Amino acid sequence: MLNSSTIDKTLIQMYQQSGPRYTSYPAAVHFHEGFNDNHYTAMVKHTNEELIPSPLSIYIHIPFCRHICFYCACNRIITNNQDKAVLYLSNLYREIIMQGKLFDRDRVVEQLHWGGGTPTFLKNNQIRDLMNVIQDNFSLRDDDKGDYSIELDPRELGEDTIPILRETGFNRISIGVQDFNPVVQEAVNRIQTVEETQNAITVARRENFHSVNVDLIYGLPGQSVKTFLETLKIVVEMNPDRIAIYNYAHLPHLFKSQRQIDQTLLPSSETRFEILQQFVVYLTENGYIYIGMDHFARPDDDLAQAQQSGTLHRNFQGYSTRAGCDLVGMGVSAISSIGSGYAQNTRSLAEYEENIQNERIPIIRGIKLDNDDLLRRDVINKLICNFRVNYSEIEELHCIDFEDYFYDELILLKKMQSHGLLDIDVEDIKVTIKGRFLIRNICMVFDKYMYPNRFKGTFSQVI
Repeated sequence: MLNSSTIDKTLIQMYQQSGPRYTSYPAAVHFHEGFNDNHYTAMVKHTNEELIPSPLSIYIHIPFCRHICFYCACNRIITNNQDKAVLYLSNLYREIIMQGKLFDRDRVVEQLHWGGGTPTFLKNNQIRDLMNVIQDNFSLRDDDKGDYSIELDPRELGEDTIPILRETGFNRISIGVQDFNPVVQEAVNRIQTVEETQNAITVARRENFHSVNVDLIYGLPGQSVKTFLETLKIVVEMNPDRIAIYNYAHLPHLFKSQRQIDQTLLPSSETRFEILQQFVVYLTENGYIYIGMDHFARPDDDLAQAQQSGTLHRNFQGYSTRAGCDLVGMGVSAISSIGSGYAQNTRSLAEYEENIQNERIPIIRGIKLDNDDLLRRDVINKLICNFRVNYSEIEELHCIDFEDYFYDELILLKKMQSHGLLDIDVEDIKVTIKGRFLIRNICMVFDKYMYPNRFKGTFSQVI
């Protein structure tokens, strides 16, 4: 079991730096505008022609929110005007139809996720219609065995919203909370009651959702160790299957809404470290397994079982139980991961509409991976998901000699080994319990795109 001594303050101070969260490799900051819709189409065609084409994962971006949360770094539009969703959906439907024509229909959608924004900004009939359009153009599972999830805001739910989501095909929900303390809620402009949250979970249980996730954030203005533990105790009593606790990244130069946060109220690095120590111990003492980075899950949850079996994966939605899927992102700013490349849709609604009206998939940038990228992506994914890299597995997949190819990287890892972050032998690299909290640092050793200070102020702190 993890304990407070597992999180070594001296080590964390020594290794504290900014770095990617490795929802992709290379990170999205390396995508370029030389990659367009023609490159994307060719990439999809190539995957269709593989001997055994990969199943699909679909991400749908709904950018609308009725309230602005000051901490938010998502691509979202704050509005109460429901009519804006009507035009957006008409364009989104057209993109889904265009995208659907590219993919062979025998490629089953194993994973589906709607994010935002607030997907439940949509009316019930719009939720049904959108799912029907997806069903008409892609091969969704009809046996309730896919991983079909949606993010929701408990403040935006009608009495029948959650039952309709279940009826429509969703079987997992993710609920944003961040913090229940009224002072913190006021500071970030997200007022949400315990009762609203509990009701959403109660209804989801009644409707037989497979899994419920709750999102929290530490490092917000006004937080203390005491107040955050009070929030955590309330959440644990609600008994969600998964809890994600994200480290708040204050980057007001990148995200305009964060400029409304009073920086003098942000907890000190000392307080953030103590919060981290306390929530790790508290959650593990209450039966949650530390999956990695910021995720915890009950032992019987699919996420924990996937890690146990070595099938855990990481993509733009975080940790995923469905490894080996090609990800099709649709909607404004959505990112796709197809075969050996990534592609991102335009972030602007106006540009998105213009592309759709011209019958063009709205790709604005992306990247085609070379063999070295694919190799390093596999190594990083194994480290961040399974905390272990077996040399022979990588050698078979990529026809290399691991110790020879990564000679320089293994030398750098020796220092980390001396600090107790990992163990290296002739067969593999194994991340220790202490090393799991600095997994991003370990992954960065294999990241050829990481140059000192090149992306300073772009990434969040590792802890």
